[in-house]
Amino acid sequence: MDQSQYSKIEKGKTDPTTATLEKICKALNIEVAELFVSDQLFKNVDSLDKSLVEKVHLLEQLDESEKQSIFQIIDSLIIKKRLKDTLNDAINLAS
Repeated sequence: MDQSQYSKIEKGKTDPTTATLEKICKALNIEVAELFVSDQLFKNVDSLDKSLVEKVHLLEQLDESEKQSIFQIIDSLIIKKRLKDTLNDAINLAS
């Protein structure tokens, strides 16, 4: 499926065809009916309210490429934070 089409579906700009739903389900290794019981699929996934240990457990469920993506995001945020702190310290010293 074309990525732009997938994006339109995600944003609610278009509805997927039955064939597209079947492809998505095949990629997710789920049945089409499972898409319509999302409360059960996404139950207990909201990691914002989870402890750090619970969040790590959720991360362990991801495949290696997904884990790498998450770790790259974390690394970039840490680098951004360190850079910001360093710049703030330099500004404060110069004041």
